Amino acid sequence: MTITATSSSTTTTSSTSSSSDSRTTLSSTDFLQLLVSELQNQDPLNATSVTDFVNQMTSYANYTSQQSLNSSMTSLASSFSSLVTLNSVNYIGHTVEAKTDTAVLSNGSATFGYSLSSAASNVSVSINDSSGNTVWTGTSTGNKGSNSITWDGTDSSGNQLSDGGQYTISVTATDSAGNSVLNYTTVTGTVTGIDTSTSTPSLTVGGVPVSASNIIGVTS
Repeated sequence: MTITATSSSTTTTSSTSSSSDSRTTLSSTDFLQLLVSELQNQDPLNATSVTDFVNQMTSYANYTSQQSLNSSMTSLASSFSSLVTLNSVNYIGHTVEAKTDTAVLSNGSATFGYSLSSAASNVSVSINDSSGNTVWTGTSTGNKGSNSITWDGTDSSGNQLSDGGQYTISVTATDSAGNSVLNYTTVTGTVTGIDTSTSTPSLTVGGVPVSASNIIGVTS
């Protein structure tokens, strides 16, 4: 009988512990119950001071406010994401210019843009494939403001590369003193869809995902 009782007690303790472990969050009700338990079980000869009790109640108020704020922020983030998605729908079918450095080779060519803060004395361009290999290098214009370059899809050996591959441009632009004057690179393409699989919806521009916040112009 003793063995049976011990086994039962152990099982109950294990079950209680398991149940306790499954609780990973502290609710406002739990917080209040802790305060009430403290008052009920405090030593009458060494009672909790008014200051300590007020501090604990303040902590409870702050905790409740924080929980409410977290809930509100979560709701706000969800609403904002829905709003961004709704606004992004308006881009579908339009040709846009976006800050990015990647384009898809289509019909044997890919056009990139880049912005310079001032005129450049030297502008060198390299284009890499999706594996990071450099397939073409050359030079381009260095006018202040917007510039563009159309790559004919051939590598440095003159071989025509296949359509459909993604290629990334790298631009180095310096003035006569050797200072960089590059602002950013761009790609122009038609928006064909919206990807909402992540927390921040992205537009599909010419086959490449681009954040809606990187759209800097609509050309048609």
